[in-house]
Amino acid sequence: MNGFYKNLSLWLVIGLLLVMLFNMFNQPTGRDQHITFSEFMYQLDQGRVTDVTIQGRNLSGVYADNTRFTTYTPDDPDLMRVLREHKVNITARPPEETPLLLTILISWFPMLLLIGVWIFFMRQMQSGGGRGAMSFGKSKAKLLNENATKVTFADVAGIEEAKEELEEIIQYLKNPQKFQRLGGKIPKGVLLVGPPGTGKTLLARAIAGEANVPFFNLSGSDFVEMFVGVGAARVRDMFEQGKKNAPCIIFIDEIDAVGRHRGAGLGGGHDEREQTLNQLLVEMDGFESTEGVIMVAATNRPDVLDPALLRPGRFDRQVTVPNPDIRGRTQILKVHMGKVPIAESVDAEVIARSTPGFSGADLANLVNEAALGAAREDKKLVTMADFEAAKDKVMMGKPRKSAIISEHERKTTAYHEAGHAIVAAMIPGSDPVHKVTIIPRGRALGLTMQLPTEDRYTYAKTQMEGIISVLMGGRIAEEIILGQLTTGAGNDIKRATDMARNMVCSYGMSEKLGPLTYVDNEQEIFLGREITQHKQVSEETARLIDQEVFDIVDRNYKRAWQILTDKRDVLENMAVALLERETIDAEEVQNLVNGVPLAEALKPLEPDDKDGGPSTGAPDDAEPVQAESDDASKGDVDDGGEEPEGGAPPPGAEPRNLH
Repeated sequence: MNGFYKNLSLWLVIGLLLVMLFNMFNQPTGRDQHITFSEFMYQLDQGRVTDVTIQGRNLSGVYADNTRFTTYTPDDPDLMRVLREHKVNITARPPEETPLLLTILISWFPMLLLIGVWIFFMRQMQSGGGRGAMSFGKSKAKLLNENATKVTFADVAGIEEAKEELEEIIQYLKNPQKFQRLGGKIPKGVLLVGPPGTGKTLLARAIAGEANVPFFNLSGSDFVEMFVGVGAARVRDMFEQGKKNAPCIIFIDEIDAVGRHRGAGLGGGHDEREQTLNQLLVEMDGFESTEGVIMVAATNRPDVLDPALLRPGRFDRQVTVPNPDIRGRTQILKVHMGKVPIAESVDAEVIARSTPGFSGADLANLVNEAALGAAREDKKLVTMADFEAAKDKVMMGKPRKSAIISEHERKTTAYHEAGHAIVAAMIPGSDPVHKVTIIPRGRALGLTMQLPTEDRYTYAKTQMEGIISVLMGGRIAEEIILGQLTTGAGNDIKRATDMARNMVCSYGMSEKLGPLTYVDNEQEIFLGREITQHKQVSEETARLIDQEVFDIVDRNYKRAWQILTDKRDVLENMAVALLERETIDAEEVQNLVNGVPLAEALKPLEPDDKDGGPSTGAPDDAEPVQAESDDASKGDVDDGGEEPEGGAPPPGAEPRNLH
């Protein structure tokens, strides 16, 4: 509809220009001179008039020298006789009868069209859908239609604590006397805080469905305009609407767009945004505090909000909406599975156990991808195999079967991923290997996926050192078998170094440096923090930090080297299995690590088991490809990059000294 109005405006402007040009070029040429009737009779007597055209009492003609003229004739009955006597060529036309209204319309049409276009644009600018030319300060809050499809708490799963706090607000709106008889006051504001995709907006919609009171919803960006004062006026108008409909709920999504810390940035803040925030603070808890209007806001950036906005009396409650645990993921999956036909073999709890760290939006996407995959294969039901394929696609990316990878690069990637998998399987407490593949997925040439057996919120020092050993396993496998160092381990080394530095500087896991933090206080200056505020460390301490970081990486490097040296035959077998199958699962990895012969360790190959690998024959200008997945909460995914040529060291080669 907006496009239609824009096209209409464009054609109106074009029509206006055409009319103006027509009027400009349709003016008399200036060669026709207007003369008096006496002058005309004199020229006629002199024999200079050759042709005349009579139209009513208007007479135009041509002199003998082709000069044109016009005049107005009186009611003279002898005029025709005189013209015939002088042998003038006479042309007669009926008089024009233009209606007066049409004449006025034609003369005023350009001006009327210009005024109409101006009014149209004024109605569209800042009007939120054309509510008037001067509606800059009107709130854009939309009142939820009661006849719309309702979302209730039955549609929200996995965040029971958040639902309990919000249900209390709903009960207060339904029965305020129950709480007021003991002097209780309902919170004026509730702030929903949590990572993206955890269901904050869904909770707000559920509140609207459960409360049965007027529900206004808008975004924080609706207050931000180019004119200073417009946002504050919209806040006032929003609360005026709320007072008229009290008791009611006003929901502001992404409130950090307008509620950021005041005085932020170099050289001052944004006047319009700060005035809007000031007005919001006054309306929520000022001299004219609003009764019966409950604010509900959502953000995933509570750290940038102004402290005055978070104090009691404004947003009294901060409801945390975290990523769900295994029980919550099971409930969320059941909610979404209820909307698609599911086979009896599908177990939501099994899927929930294999998706640690997934948010509600991730799980909804997983169910949708599984349904799309089943539809592509013309299935009537969504099976467990569809969910497994969808999970691999969401966590690792879609297989790039068209990638052109040389045989040598496939071999290097196979040893790289086998090194990760063997070290992960041999270190106690390490997350189990879920799948190993050398099929390119996303930006990686190969992947080793580890999935924790339970939700994890903290890591022990031994677990973090185990992760560093696993990260180094790929590089060491290439060095032991192929005698080369490649770019494929670049992301592994970066992650290992960052983890070791955090162990020393942030977590106090160094015996030499003790339980102190050595991280520079580098706060964001655009959030109102000081630009020169840093915690200084001495040069001796900085050298000690570097040495401790190196020692952590070095000892785990040597541990991984020892594991792979002892399991060299397993490394060879696993690489062969990857080159043959391209993907092996957790059971096959464990069989190979336990020393089961290659022929017995692998499951029988079914026609649909093999994903199909990339063709061979890499171009000469192929660039290195490596993944940069650092999200350990969704499983540890190690990547293999592109590998150059190299030779193999002797069987008894020693680990490379990192010094």
